Amino acid sequence: MDAIADGALRPESIPERTPVPPFDLVIFGAGGDLAMRKLFPALAQRSREGVLPDESRILGIVRKQEDVEGLPKQIAKRLADEGLSKSDVQAFLHRVTVVMLDAVKPETYGALKQALGGNGRVRSFYLSTPPDLFIPICENLAAADILTPTSRVILEKPLGRDLASAREINDAVARILPEDRTYRIDHYLGKETVQNLLVLRFANTLFERSWSSRDIDNVQITVAETVGLESRAGYYDKAGHMRDMVQNHLMQLLTLFAIEPPNMLEAGAVRDEKIKVLKALRPIVGPDVQRYTVRGQYVAGQIDGQRVPGYAEELGHLSSTETFVALRCEIDTWRWAGVPIYLRTGKRMAQRYSEIAVTFKPVPHSIFGAGSCDRLDANRLVIRLQPNDGVQLQLMMKVPGSGRLKVVPRQLDLRYSTAFDERTPDAYERLLTDVIRGDQTLFMHRDEVEQAWTWVDPIIAGWHDYSPHPHRYAAGSWGPSQAIGLIEREGRSWADPDLV
Repeated sequence: MDAIADGALRPESIPERTPVPPFDLVIFGAGGDLAMRKLFPALAQRSREGVLPDESRILGIVRKQEDVEGLPKQIAKRLADEGLSKSDVQAFLHRVTVVMLDAVKPETYGALKQALGGNGRVRSFYLSTPPDLFIPICENLAAADILTPTSRVILEKPLGRDLASAREINDAVARILPEDRTYRIDHYLGKETVQNLLVLRFANTLFERSWSSRDIDNVQITVAETVGLESRAGYYDKAGHMRDMVQNHLMQLLTLFAIEPPNMLEAGAVRDEKIKVLKALRPIVGPDVQRYTVRGQYVAGQIDGQRVPGYAEELGHLSSTETFVALRCEIDTWRWAGVPIYLRTGKRMAQRYSEIAVTFKPVPHSIFGAGSCDRLDANRLVIRLQPNDGVQLQLMMKVPGSGRLKVVPRQLDLRYSTAFDERTPDAYERLLTDVIRGDQTLFMHRDEVEQAWTWVDPIIAGWHDYSPHPHRYAAGSWGPSQAIGLIEREGRSWADPDLV
């Protein structure tokens, strides 16, 4: 599976077999939710599989003395919960060094410099912190003479909270590290199914020839979550779902879906085509936000038969922050002119799933009588990211039998879990090793980030003026009724999944 996915994005299908060079990976925010849920488990899997050189180290940055001893225990518990054996956990912990410093105090960086020593390994610094710490951390690393000619910095999303703050961060980091050593991470780009988008299009004549307004009626991109605030209340209420999900995850899915064929499969060429898509997105400004966007906030409801509280109840006070966003957008290019693209994402929705659903135009005329079928459903291609990641194609088929001809829709269903014998690596497993290898294909250029903010900022401003209060929807539903109206007023409907 790895070799197939790698071939989707690089000239040769070898990177997962390319040895990872010896490295030191420094994780700022090592005790945080992301590090515990994703980063340490991903690195431990790579270690267990023998991908990481024996001499490579992971340095976890903590602020408090009690965390120096407490962090390894936290990691061990998390890895055990992930199913790793005791020996694998211990082998990984031998790689981990805990360093105490205060990210905003330059005088504390001496401890990190001493821990790193003077070896010639690749140094990567993962900033799993709020974005307001990106600039001081980079400046303090430079001031302490910790950065080497091969050092890399990994910036976690969201990069800023608007175009101005994103540019400020990008400019500050650029003064310290060049663009080719700056890795802006979006874990959706590390998912196997997302990477397979390029294979699906550019390795299959069937799809590339029909990938345009000539044959496609509409596109829907949905990222639905069943979780609520969890431990992110402080950050989330200031950010909202547009900043947390749309500006990064959904914009990246949209660009990879809609890009023109790059002249070669390498980072710069793919990024250039993605930026063109972002620049071609038709702006949604002023009163248009009322027609083309819906923002919502969940109230109490039921998920899996259990009552869950509303957003304000979880937060502890009333708020106008959105937990749901639906958008209708268009790409003003020769290929996509006139094709509506619907984006939908929210928390506390009926099911957890992410997919891209492509509905093709119906046949111009049915030769089958009323007794054969009620209607000819349009072909639909569904690219599932989670769960049950794979590809599904809906076709019209004849029901077997010698009686009256009967035509019904049926699905060709390819799932990675059954189509391939290899374990599907977690997105962070791929992305972290790509950083160490120096491969930027699955990371965002600063121009991508800033262009996405250029499109998103006017929508947020329009909400302030024309839609200050989000619509309510019950937890466990598919979002506010206005989101249904957004698509149904054009004679279409959301492609809600059948996840069996």
